[in-house]
Amino acid sequence: MAASRIDGKAFAASLRAQVAEGVATVKQRGLTPGLAVVLVGDDAASHVYVNSKKKACAEAGIASFETLLPANVSQEALLAEITRLNNDAAVHGILVQLPLPHHTDAQAIINAIDPAKDVDGFHVVNAGKLAVGQDGLVPCTPLGCLLLLRDQLGRLAGKHAVIIGRSNIVGKPMAQLLLRESCTVTVCHSKTVDLAAETRRADILVAAIGQPNFVKGDWVKPGATVIDVGINRLSDGKLVGDVDFTPVSEVAGAITPVPGGVGPMTIACLLRNTLQAACASAGVAFPL
Repeated sequence: MAASRIDGKAFAASLRAQVAEGVATVKQRGLTPGLAVVLVGDDAASHVYVNSKKKACAEAGIASFETLLPANVSQEALLAEITRLNNDAAVHGILVQLPLPHHTDAQAIINAIDPAKDVDGFHVVNAGKLAVGQDGLVPCTPLGCLLLLRDQLGRLAGKHAVIIGRSNIVGKPMAQLLLRESCTVTVCHSKTVDLAAETRRADILVAAIGQPNFVKGDWVKPGATVIDVGINRLSDGKLVGDVDFTPVSEVAGAITPVPGGVGPMTIACLLRNTLQAACASAGVAFPL
């Protein structure tokens, strides 16, 4: 029996509508959430992504601010812009579009952001809060994955979750979020011995490694829920995930497609985080 498709696009639309309602509520109290995006250089894909964020902000009623800087901008100038945004009371969330040019220190730039405005959840303070179980801003993609899992499975406690990938952006925070849910968590990576044996044990399998069609059908436990974070463009222009969708969908119980799975959740969770940050800054109850 084929796996059910987890419709991230529909779930994200619902979440964005909830955020818009929440924004309307806090605006009645004089608070307009604001998101600032800093874009360095002229990478076409980054510009498309930033434009989609601007459109999403407008639809949710969130004020958006955009800083465009040349690719050769100095580290000092970029840090100065972050400082300016940190001090701007109209800005509640700051997002620096990655990747940054090689001559800049991306981690130093991220850690210059006020942790209370770090809506990407990448600052070392927010990473630390997540690791020790304190409240903070959580990276958008792992948060989106968690919301999809809760919607699909309900209670996650006791399930064995296997994550392929240990990046600071997805793999590590995903592991921390699932530990919070009382899952048993295994994190796999390029040095894992017999990766397929590990993935076959998973009730929940999260693939986030950036390798097209990497996870095969015989790697998956029958009935498992598979979350495919990968977005890879093949030579023919087709978008595929890290999971070989057709054979895996014949084994899994539920699976996210690519496109239309995890991807739409990232921007929806960015809007959610911006609203959360705005409410925290103003001492207003978070309405979601």
